[in-house]
Formats: sequence, C-alpha cells, structure tokens
Amino acid sequence: MIQRLLSFLDASPVNFLAVKNIADELERHGFRRINPKKPLGKLVAGDRFYVTKNDSAVFAFQIGSMPMADRGFHMICAHSDSPTFRIKPNAEMDCEGGIVKLNTEVYGGPIMSTWFDRPLTLAGRVIVKGEDAMHPQTRLLHIKRPLLQISNLAIHFNRQVNDGVKLSKQKDVLPILGIINNELERGNLLMNIIVEALDGVKASDILDFDLYLADTTPACTFGAHDEFISSGRLDDLSMCYAGLEALLASQPTTTTQVLAIFDNEETGSQTKQGAGSPFLSYMLKRIALAQSGSEEAYYQAVERAFMISADNAHAWHPNYSEKFDPTNHPKLGGGPVIKFNAAQKYASDAVSASIFASICHEAGVPCQRFVNHSDVAGGSTLGNILASSIPVKGVDMGNAILAMHSCRETGSVADHEYCVKAFTAFYGME
Repeated sequence: MIQRLLSFLDASPVNFLAVKNIADELERHGFRRINPKKPLGKLVAGDRFYVTKNDSAVFAFQIGSMPMADRGFHMICAHSDSPTFRIKPNAEMDCEGGIVKLNTEVYGGPIMSTWFDRPLTLAGRVIVKGEDAMHPQTRLLHIKRPLLQISNLAIHFNRQVNDGVKLSKQKDVLPILGIINNELERGNLLMNIIVEALDGVKASDILDFDLYLADTTPACTFGAHDEFISSGRLDDLSMCYAGLEALLASQPTTTTQVLAIFDNEETGSQTKQGAGSPFLSYMLKRIALAQSGSEEAYYQAVERAFMISADNAHAWHPNYSEKFDPTNHPKLGGGPVIKFNAAQKYASDAVSASIFASICHEAGVPCQRFVNHSDVAGGSTLGNILASSIPVKGVDMGNAILAMHSCRETGSVADHEYCVKAFTAFYGME
C-alpha cells in the first residue's frame, strides 16, 4: 500500500498529472469517463463513472442500489493542488555570463526557504493549436530530470542568514535554468525544452502553458523502522490517494459513493474547479434527476448525505511543543485527526465528529483531535467552503504531518494505512 502511495506521489508533481493518474486508475477499475456536455442517461445500481473539470479536478461516482433521495450519498473530498511556484509568461530572464533564470509567481503559501538548493523540474500542461480557436488541445508535461535550481546566497555575503531572512518573492526565489550556448537559444531556451519533451509539437503550435516547479527527489520512507513518509505534496495528495484506494476497494451498497478531488484549495477554492464552485452540486443534482425525474430528490439526498473533507492536519512537533494546544495535539502514527475550530474554519461539529469517530472505531482505527493553540492562527480547508454550496453534514479531518507546505513534508506510514481502512469502512456503510 505504501509503495503505491510513493509511486503516485512521484508520478503526480502537479495537480494536472495527479488528476490524470487518478482518472487512469479509475478506468482500470471499470469507471467510465462521461462528458458533462451530454445527458447522463439512465443510471442503474453499480454504475461507475467519473468526470473531470479543467484537467485539475476529478469527481467519481458509484451508484447505490437505492435512489439518492432515499439513502443520500457518502462523499470523501480532497484537493489536488499544493504550494509551489508558477512559471510566468515571458519567463526567461538573461543574466551575465549567459545564465538564464525564470520569472516565477508564488502559488499558495509554500515555506519558500525549503525550495532552495534542490534539484527541481517543470510539470503542468501545455496548450497547443486545435481544430479552431475555440478548441485548443491540452498536452501534459512532466520533465523527469533535474532541470532547475533556486540557489542560496553564500553565508559569506549574508552573515545573518541563520538568524532569519525575509525573502522577496520576486527576487530571491527565481530558479536558474541554464547557460545559453548560442544566440539561437536566446529567448528560446525554455521553449526548446518544452518542444523537445512533447512529441510532434512545434514551437509555433504552442499557444500557452500552465507550468510549475516540482522537486525531483523521489518520495521515500525513513526512520528506525521505516515508519515515516518523506515527500512533497503529502498535503493533500496523500488524502486524494487514500480516498481513491478506498473507493476502488468498495463494492456497491444501497448508498451512492462519491470521491471529489477539487483544485485550488491552496488559493481559496473560488474557481470553477474549486470547492467553492457549484459544479459538484450540479453533478449530484443531475444524478438525482436521472434517478427520479424530480429536483426534489436532490434536496432529499443532501439531507441524508455525509461528507468527509480530507485535508491533512498538523502533527505535534517535538522541537516546538509551545506552538500546539496543550490538550489537543495529534501525534504521528496516532490515527486520523478530526479538526475543530470555533470560528467555523472547519466543518466539524460534535455530531459529525461523533459519526467519524464511530466510523474509525468500527474500522479498528485510532482517532485523534486537533484544535489550534488559541494564540496561533490556523488555516481553513474544503469542508466549510463546500458546505456553503451543498449544505451537507460533514467533518474536516486529515492525517497528521510535519512541515506542512514545505517542499518536503513528513507523514506516518501507519496513519496512511489507518486512513484507508477508515475510508473503506465509510464507503461500505449503508
């Protein structure tokens, strides 16, 4: 199980590739891709299908034997994006000695210093000419070799570096791409690399791109007993993959099962493919209508549904115990974490937390709780944003990790196994 997770993380350096890999796995297990431009058609018990949005969000459904109006749906949500650096248009910046660096823009809230002096690469999507202006084509890109690096300034020029340095997002985190060998490369170095990586594509075919930096160091386990996971993008691809494994392991029941992988959580979710979009509610409404012919069925289904919003939590850090709540600080290896917040940044309440804790108990899985230290501001996640468009009962939870938003985060092998067991039990409940 853990090796599958590590392989998925390595193959999914950005949201677009994560969604492709999830979609490929769904198809290998009998899910069919549907076109949202066309009617759903007749649905029968056990139907398995999925739909994507913007190449960066994916929604999978396994239809239950009873209509959603009567049984509701069981839904697990996660997000495909992680903090990184986006390549700007007109990105090449010529420097002395022929060195070329790339102009970047920060995506989300990364710990920027953790990206320094690492072998990095490019991944994302490239848009090329199609049949006409309204129908361009998308090509995914993942350059599987070290290509760039953001280099630190030597300590000799910055004696205070170990005392803490404020980093400029426009100056300090621009990666080095290479050295120009001839004048033909000037202004074309990045484009040459993209064209070389895409079979059958000419530079004149390329219209635009969404490209991001990614760490090339493989995901791995470590520790005295290989009990820890080290990888980029554990937040939140580990939850995406746990939800996927649980769905694929689940047999149809009376209740419809839903896996919703959104994009852009790290920037607020307010996009057509984010949790703030009505897209998922439209799909659920279409399913309810296809089953019963009545819009009323959708509203009944929502009232009977339960959502698990799966986004990782902060593990207690042995070097910074003062940053954590004195009585609610989850540990690595202690099981899934229910997240609470009095300001309603999380969807959890006493009812939904009790339900999820009971699911864990029935699955034989330990369960923990997280509340922020009252003097330390916390983040938000998918649950309450999704609930503002689909008023569904739900819980915010995740596995505990260290160094959230670092270039490499640390999780627990046992926690991932626990989470898959709990999710599988949830999908299997009537």
